[in-house]
Amino acid sequence: MLLNDKQLMDLNIIDPFVHQQIREVNGIKVISYGLGSYGYDIRLGNNFKIFRYPTKTKGIVVDPKNMQLDLLEKCIAEDYEAVIIPPNAFILGESKERFNMPRNVTGLAVGKSTYARTGIVVNITPLEAGWRGILTIEISNTTPLPAAVYAGEGIAQVLFFKGEPCLTSYADRKGKYQDQTGLTLARL
Repeated sequence: MLLNDKQLMDLNIIDPFVHQQIREVNGIKVISYGLGSYGYDIRLGNNFKIFRYPTKTKGIVVDPKNMQLDLLEKCIAEDYEAVIIPPNAFILGESKERFNMPRNVTGLAVGKSTYARTGIVVNITPLEAGWRGILTIEISNTTPLPAAVYAGEGIAQVLFFKGEPCLTSYADRKGKYQDQTGLTLARL
């Protein structure tokens, strides 16, 4: 069953929790975030890793089993500040919200249409039953031009599905991303 706004309020699994859609802050329009009818629009946090491609790329492979940290440049942005994604590149970000998923609820995230219509693709893996932590968010710029995303503003919508409690939750199997506190790179 897809959970609605009342059910999400009652679950108390998102912190901080914004009880309504926010579209404006201090008289300035923002990309919306907060509780929707059947989901929750999460905000982009303030810490980023931007992939910087060296001029000589021969022999370089982006490998989740052997991440070359010198390809990543740390970036911190204030709320409502633009972070620029290079053309045909991607960055890693984090959610402002922390999640504590019960063993009978799983979340699926989808990108916001505002970004999708500008060539920005957002990828977030499922929020599995029993998982806790801050989401790591991959944001791709599919355009041949630099593109902006905004810290502290909406980036994706999470839909929450409730079912019978699972036999083995993410916490039970000691998942490698359990309790991540922010932007987390690939782990083995």
